[in-house]
Formats: sequence, C-alpha cells, structure tokens
Amino acid sequence: MSTSCATVGTEWLNPVGTRLALPGRNNHFRGKCELSRRGFTFNGIVAAGASVMTTSVVAEPSKGLERLPFKPEGYNYWTWRGHKIHYVVEGEGFPVVLIHGFGASAFHWRYNIPELAKKYKVYALDLIGFGWSEKALIDYDAFIWKDQVVDFLKEIVKEPSVLVGNSLGGFTALIAAASLTDEVKGVTLLNSAGQFGDASSAAEGTEETALQKFILKPLKEIFQRVVLGLVFWQSKQPARIESVLKSVYINSSNVDDYLIDSITRPAADPNAGEVYYRLMTRFISNQRKYTLNSVLRQLSCPLLLLWGDLDPWVGPAKANQIKEFYPNTTIVNLKAGHCPHDEVPELVNEALLDWLSATITPASSLETVSET
Repeated sequence: MSTSCATVGTEWLNPVGTRLALPGRNNHFRGKCELSRRGFTFNGIVAAGASVMTTSVVAEPSKGLERLPFKPEGYNYWTWRGHKIHYVVEGEGFPVVLIHGFGASAFHWRYNIPELAKKYKVYALDLIGFGWSEKALIDYDAFIWKDQVVDFLKEIVKEPSVLVGNSLGGFTALIAAASLTDEVKGVTLLNSAGQFGDASSAAEGTEETALQKFILKPLKEIFQRVVLGLVFWQSKQPARIESVLKSVYINSSNVDDYLIDSITRPAADPNAGEVYYRLMTRFISNQRKYTLNSVLRQLSCPLLLLWGDLDPWVGPAKANQIKEFYPNTTIVNLKAGHCPHDEVPELVNEALLDWLSATITPASSLETVSET
C-alpha cells in the first residue's frame, strides 16, 4: 500500500503520505494548567491525570533499544473474512494490541514491541489494505478496520486487552473499544485521527440528475484515476517517502532504510494502486460522519494520550480538547512529530509502561481475584 495521501482530511492520515497541498501551521498552543501531584513522573515527563504539562521533553531516539527484526516475508498470518491479515506477537502477560497509522504497518512499532514484550504480550497487526495484509478490493470504511480489530481481539487475542493506536490506528482503536466495553480495558492514542463535530450536520446527498449520473460522474472518476494514479506512482518512490517522513519527524535520525523499506514493499503489491484509489475517493470523502464526540460518548475505559506536540498536522490543542470532553484522560506531551512511538520510542515506551502498571494492570488483577 502506498504511503501517499491527500491533505483533505489529513487528521485521518499517518505522516507517511504525500500531501497535495500545504497543511496548516504547527499548533504550539499550550493551555495554562496546574500539575496534579497524583500524576505520573518519569525521567522529566509529567503526565497529570487532570491537566496537561507545561513543558515537554526531547531525547535522542532508539539509542540502545532492541529493534524488531525486519522480515520481508512477515511474521504471522490470520484469515479474516477470506482475506490474509499479517500480525506480530511477542511476550507473555496482559495483552497490548498496537495499531498503525495510514500507510504504515506493524513494523512501524519496531522499537516498541521488544520493550513492551518484556512485561506484556504484545500484538501488532496490519490493517487490511496496508502493510503485509491483503490489498483487498473492497469498499474501505473506518468501520471495516473497527470490525477487523474487534474480530482480532475475539479470535486471536481472546483476552481483555489494551489498544494502542497512532493516527488512523488511534481512531480505529477508539471505535473498537467503544463497541467492546468489557474486552478493552484501556486505550492509548498517539496523535490520533478523528475530528470533533456534529455528524448529523453533514449535508445529505441530493438526488443525482441524469447529466450528473451518466456524464459528469464518469468523467470525474476518469480524471480522479489519472491524477491519483500519478500521485500514487510518485509517492511510492523511496526518495519521496524519505522526504515526507523527514518533514514530520522532528528528529529524523530514525528515518532509515528499515523504515523506508517497510513502506515501499507493500506498495509493490499489484492491487496497491487500486486500494489507494478507493481509499482516496471513498473513505476520505465520507469521514465527516465519524466524529470523536460520538465515539468518546460510548467509551468507558481509561484513556492515555501520548502526544507529539510538534506534529505539523495534529497539534496539542486536539489532545486538550479530547481531555476536556473525556475527563478520564491522562496526557503526556512529547517534543516529537506525528509518530512519537518511532521518533522518541524510549519516552513513549516508558510512559506507556508506567501507565499500564499504575492504571490498567492493577485493575485487571483485582477483577481476576473477584471472579475467583
């Protein structure tokens, strides 16, 4: 699958995408706040359950961290609705499921899987249409990926778990958790996709005229195929991928051959171009009907936001808005771009492990004791 994407709805997309227009300026807004003493403190990072920290931390990424070995053939495969789905599993213990962003794959969690697996059973799956999963010729929709994650939890994980998602994977984690309140014990979002708004306010489609249906619509589709075909070809070139990644990684030292290879290989799939076209013309155009408001109203578990404040697409104001709407939220601000898990993995791993230990694991242990 290509990493390219239009800026239309960039909040849905992973930064490993080609922008057709310039995104908005970085949002460096920091609200005034008081730090809660009951929050977590780790190596200079403060995650206050009731507020947002006023300073952020930057570190040299990935030094001394174990990295998931890159396997061109992939790791494990699961058949879902007749389609081949790739996933990685390592470690033992309470399950933690990692969900990548638009255009990425399980390999984007390369520095997180080995570290988290020292204490937890870690799964990372490729969403259908991306990575090493099948480039199925289906109608793509946010709820397709939600259904995939829900069935993955039921058929492969088979235990209560925590979902962790970046960008598009973050919104996928949210809607999966909202539909599985008993099975999902917590959600972690890293610069998540999704928008606040009123889904019911989206304009209803008007009835098509004969001119629109038989002449204008086919011409529009032909034009879209030509343009998006050119964009897809350009965006899957390694030099272009490297350039885009460096524009959204504040510290680009982890933009290396491993990362670029993990993105270019899936783009070579014969169906990748068609999947890209369907994503751009169908999924992106329908995203207004999925809002964070409606999903967060259904959520009942603790929420952790690990937010790269220097993200050129999704700034810290969005994390603050999520916190305001859903109070059972902990925020950790990081000096990183759209993919903090790969840019500053040490900080993300430590923050996530501390939150899991303090918030999720004790509650799960208590539930097990009460059941016995």
